Amino acid sequence: MRKNNMVIAVLSMVFMLSLLLTACGGAGSSNNSGAANQPAGEQAADKAAEKKTRSFGTSKGAIQIPEKPQRIVTDYYAGELLAVGGNVIGAETMAFKNPFIIEQLKSAQDVGERVNPEKALELQPDLIVVMYDDNYEALSKIAPTVFLPYGTTTNIYDTVKLFGDLVGEKEKAEAFIADFDKKAAEGREKIKGIVDEHATVGLYELTNKGDLWVFGDNAGRGGQAVYNALKLKMPHPDTTKNQTLQLSMETLPEYAADYMFLTFYDPEKNSEALKNLQNSAVWKAVPAAKNNRIFYNDFDTFYRYDPIAIKAQIDLFVDMIVKREQENKSKK
Repeated sequence: MRKNNMVIAVLSMVFMLSLLLTACGGAGSSNNSGAANQPAGEQAADKAAEKKTRSFGTSKGAIQIPEKPQRIVTDYYAGELLAVGGNVIGAETMAFKNPFIIEQLKSAQDVGERVNPEKALELQPDLIVVMYDDNYEALSKIAPTVFLPYGTTTNIYDTVKLFGDLVGEKEKAEAFIADFDKKAAEGREKIKGIVDEHATVGLYELTNKGDLWVFGDNAGRGGQAVYNALKLKMPHPDTTKNQTLQLSMETLPEYAADYMFLTFYDPEKNSEALKNLQNSAVWKAVPAAKNNRIFYNDFDTFYRYDPIAIKAQIDLFVDMIVKREQENKSKK
């Protein structure tokens, strides 16, 4: 009997010891298996790996991108991405001078005109979108990098659809286009009866060196708003074909329009080029000058060609035309 009691006692001690060891082991483990001691960078990488991805075709081949990227770094596509709800955390230097998106970039950082890989790495993006591929290989090691060269799209509709697809927000892209079409229709109605249906509208730019250019519908300076939204006529067919064309004072009369909008590129704010142009006999002789229909516009405002800028420029052009017409009538 004593022998049986001893066996029972030994077995009880073994059982209690096994329970103790199990409890100690459980206290040091969890379902995350060491996640508490895992470096933050590794945890972020694990979470990124868990995100759903899809294939996206580019000129450099198909790449895997997040279905809905959360942190986007770009060079020159900040406005395009913001138009469809993209969360831009880094953009090129000039984007922060864009009056149409400056508020939306308050929390974003400047990553340089060509995206600096070190700055991009600090921001931990899950998608990088670039117009220039100078640092493509380095950037691709940081996050999926989509290269979209300048001219990939040629109108606001294709642009918005492309970026809506890129960030997984096709519905937001459709909503933006619908709002754009509505604003364009309202703008056309406001200038109906003010701008003759046969009147021409020209977009020009003067540089600080005195070079004069005329622009088409897809080279910024308000082209999309004037020609595609408001459906106004260009002054010369070559403008459509070439998009940008340098003019001499001899050829200016041939490309002069009934309404002329001029931007002046003068980064140092010290050029006499605009004064010289305004005082030239050729400039004073164009019909738009005689009819007080020349408009001098801010470069930073009208240089922009992203969807947000284009939509806002519709109202700017309409307001200028309507106001000037009222002024001209009051002088008669």
